[in-house]
Amino acid sequence: MNPDDIVNIARPLTDLALSQPETPAIIFPQENRTLSYRELDEESDRLAAGLAKAGIGRGVRAALLVPPSPEMFALTFALFKAGAIPVFIDPGIGARNMKGCLAEAGPAAFIGIPRAHLARRLFGWAKDSLRVLVTVNGGKMWGGIPLEEIRRAGNGAAPFKPARTSGGEVAAILFTSGSTGPPKGVVYTHANFAAQVDALKTVFNISPGEIDLPTFPLFALFSPALGMTAIIPKMDFTRPGRVKPERIIAPATDFGATTMFGSPALLNRVGIYGSRRGTKLPAMKRVISAGAPVSPKILERFSLLLPEDAEIFTPYGATESLPVCSIGSREILAETRHITDAGGGICIGRPVAGIRLEVIGITDGPVPVWNDDLRVPLGKIGEIVVQGAQVTKGYFNRPEDDLLAKIEDPASGGFFHRMGDLGGKDEQGRVW
Repeated sequence: MNPDDIVNIARPLTDLALSQPETPAIIFPQENRTLSYRELDEESDRLAAGLAKAGIGRGVRAALLVPPSPEMFALTFALFKAGAIPVFIDPGIGARNMKGCLAEAGPAAFIGIPRAHLARRLFGWAKDSLRVLVTVNGGKMWGGIPLEEIRRAGNGAAPFKPARTSGGEVAAILFTSGSTGPPKGVVYTHANFAAQVDALKTVFNISPGEIDLPTFPLFALFSPALGMTAIIPKMDFTRPGRVKPERIIAPATDFGATTMFGSPALLNRVGIYGSRRGTKLPAMKRVISAGAPVSPKILERFSLLLPEDAEIFTPYGATESLPVCSIGSREILAETRHITDAGGGICIGRPVAGIRLEVIGITDGPVPVWNDDLRVPLGKIGEIVVQGAQVTKGYFNRPEDDLLAKIEDPASGGFFHRMGDLGGKDEQGRVW
């Protein structure tokens, strides 16, 4: 394989470890711990080598149930480097849904903290497929190999050579939240991740050297790929609406955060707290909020904490494709909110560069092949479908759902993903 054909989401970390080794990659303020790009790269190399020795190598699916921590980030990059396939499932979905997701994913490896291993035993998670168990911050009593042993095994190995993965190779399986139906495992390739990084950099004008405050763990994994330092706040990531506002405001001001990702519930809670106290986040350039519609009241209130030239962006997308569209708070507050208040729907902005977005006639049945007659006229309501490099091709072990969610497009050699949302385009190219 030509080196230029190798695509791996861990590669930017190694590049940064070479170009700016002592720059902080991830900071945990509450624990007073910092990992530089060099340290994170070297630790993930050690763990990748140790995991491969334990049988967690290229193509092996590994459930990763570790909360945001130095170990979680190092393990995630280690799995990518080893060519293994991490399986990410939101722990907030509950034990029953977790059991179903793991049974569907069929992981051969389970990497988790002691509490996750206890739940695995109690509820019989993935008992038919698991072959290798790894315990993070726990001993052998949990039935797995302690992470320290994995680290030691990797430390004694020769310099680790990452798997030469291609863009089309499976990189990870991310399960949907299950809020609009059964949780489904979305198959991400390395090319999907690379396209997401490029899109985020372009859409939000992110520059290397910025400081990121992500309040959703998976978004923090993009920070090294974008050349940013991630500040990880102390919070329950499964309940962002209950966050203690000072645990967001303090690190944002102390470290001069320029970027922040937060759910609408988190922005609401922090905005109420900060606006009452006249709090300012002077270094912030942009705030990104997704996962649910953000009301204009929340945007207005949180904007009081920001410099005049900063903006809150509300990108639209789903686990299967992100980002698809984006719009900023200035346009919402000055214009689109009034149309929304009059019953015109929610404006999600314009498609991001590289995304082809169409609106088709509404049907509950499959649409096997694309043709231009599927489009509805401008201004009419239909189902939103999208095509682009960050759009994932299918679900894991769910061929029936693939038939319902994907439309083959012979002209481009690709496919469309059916977002499952209804909307339409206006004459300015905005999507509602």
